[in-house]
Amino acid sequence: MNTATPTVASNNAVLIERLPGHVALVTINRPEARNAVNGAVAQGLEAAIDITEADADIWVVILTGAGGDAFSAGADLKEVSAGRSEALRTERGGFAGYVFASRRTKPWIAAVNGPALAGGCELCLASDLIVAAENAVFGLPEVLRGLMASAGGLIRLPRAIPPNIAMELILTAGRLDVQRAAQYGLVNKVTPVGKAVEGALELAQRIAQNSPVAVRESLAIARRSNDLTEMQLRELTDHGYQKIRASEDFKEGPRAFIEKRAPRWSGR
Repeated sequence: MNTATPTVASNNAVLIERLPGHVALVTINRPEARNAVNGAVAQGLEAAIDITEADADIWVVILTGAGGDAFSAGADLKEVSAGRSEALRTERGGFAGYVFASRRTKPWIAAVNGPALAGGCELCLASDLIVAAENAVFGLPEVLRGLMASAGGLIRLPRAIPPNIAMELILTAGRLDVQRAAQYGLVNKVTPVGKAVEGALELAQRIAQNSPVAVRESLAIARRSNDLTEMQLRELTDHGYQKIRASEDFKEGPRAFIEKRAPRWSGR
């Protein structure tokens, strides 16, 4: 992993670090609060999205939490109880500046190094892939505090795992350990404790071996697969294919195959 000093995304609550192979690591940096989301985290994550989107050399992004105790405990309840819950959202990204950020065109992998509960679980569900350590646990326990999982969890969890299991977790404030999460397909890869980021980096580098243009356009269609009709998805697919055909990568892929060499993707 790169040992260079991380970039601060608008404030010290969120850090950005460049890793090998066109990968960026975005870290929620509030370990003293179990990486709970406050206003600074929301602003920092929104800025991190803008920074990674603007950098053509970043093709995949990993999201994690600092320290080994938690990925994120979700909303900072001290902020909520003080009447500052709106500060935990941004206009463009929703909760944490992330969960409804439609401008994210690159794959984001959640590297879960401990409990991901409430809004922390919703951050995972809003990501494209999840790599989790053996001590990870997932859940939407909002009803336990008289709240509701309003940052996409009630929509995305029943799509990600069997609906009856999701319903049980939502209504009982139950928790899903990493082995069951993997069994239900919520988690892509399970790693030893403390190795979630390393596992996510391995997955990210596998993605980055492919054309970033083709990955980006394929991702855009796959993300909408549960929301649109087949006809709408076919239209989006045709539009995406035309964009790929106009790219330099579309020429480079077959050329590299014929010349029996690794492709040199430009991302253009």
